[in-house]
Amino acid sequence: MVSDRHLFYVSGPTHLTSIDWKNTDHQRSVAASLVQGVKVLELDRQEKRKGSEALAPPWWEFFHFELLRPLVDDESCSIFGAIYMFKPPPPPPFSSLGTKQSSLEDANRPHYVIAFRGTLAMHDLVSRDLNLSLKVIKNRLHKTSRFETAMQAIRATLVEAGDSSSVWLAGHSMGSVLAMLAGKTMAKDGIFLRSFLFNQPFVFVAPMERIKQENIKLGIRFARSVFTAGLAKTVNPTWSQHKDPFFGLYEWAPNVFVNQGDDFCSGYIGYFEHRKKMVEIGAGGIERLATQNSIGSLLRYAVGKETEPPMHLIPCANLTVNLTPPTNFKEAHGIRQWWQQNQHLKFESYRFR
Repeated sequence: MVSDRHLFYVSGPTHLTSIDWKNTDHQRSVAASLVQGVKVLELDRQEKRKGSEALAPPWWEFFHFELLRPLVDDESCSIFGAIYMFKPPPPPPFSSLGTKQSSLEDANRPHYVIAFRGTLAMHDLVSRDLNLSLKVIKNRLHKTSRFETAMQAIRATLVEAGDSSSVWLAGHSMGSVLAMLAGKTMAKDGIFLRSFLFNQPFVFVAPMERIKQENIKLGIRFARSVFTAGLAKTVNPTWSQHKDPFFGLYEWAPNVFVNQGDDFCSGYIGYFEHRKKMVEIGAGGIERLATQNSIGSLLRYAVGKETEPPMHLIPCANLTVNLTPPTNFKEAHGIRQWWQQNQHLKFESYRFR
């Protein structure tokens, strides 16, 4: 039985009949829709829906994109991503806007979007997707064939585009982890891709946003920051001088979208807000070390088991928080909220060095 969530003309942002590429709400809605398109594309494969029976195409065709090719996992043969190319509709006859308006649109819209779906706990994908989740927890996603395939696709698309500003990355949940790791990898090479990370899991942190007393949250976060910074200096006394996990990332600010009621991703709210408060009270040095590392990664580094910095930590972000109360966790973690109208969204840009 087909779920309404997979039918674009039932659940998709059909109100966006005209896209203003300078409008960040429109950008977010399109990016989220293309991510959903990857998910439905894989479901079409699972259910053997082809041609006119396929449900996925409207998720990109409505916005004048075409599917260049899906990205397939070598081990499970499942579709985990897709490369889309924008094909602008023909201009209306006798348009008074001229080439100036077209140039303005070109500067804001993507020519290519590389999107990654989240976990699908169904059919034959359960073990493979859950195994990838374990790779994330162990900070080993960079050693998987899925990440290698993603990076090959990104680099090939950049060559085709000839301009990194016209290439977007997008992902949801597990797909956002993949997009973030790819974005960080490219940023360290000096290539800063526009990235849309929906419900990016914040690993190893308890759901602090459930605590209502701000003074208690502040106390817990302060104690954790002091402990993490102290552990970093104990593991390597010259850590701040010779090993900056954020090297190359200070110019990259991905668009991170989280729901306050989603325990998987809400840690980003406190992560950035607490660093801001620590800087304000003059404890920025402690917080700089604390936000670059996780306690788990430091302990593994101390015994020689890990040298890679935690993949979910970043110095800068354009953070959008959905404050609309969800009815359940599935709604809080779902992708649909990011194109729905009348959501209570709070935006803040964080830049730290």
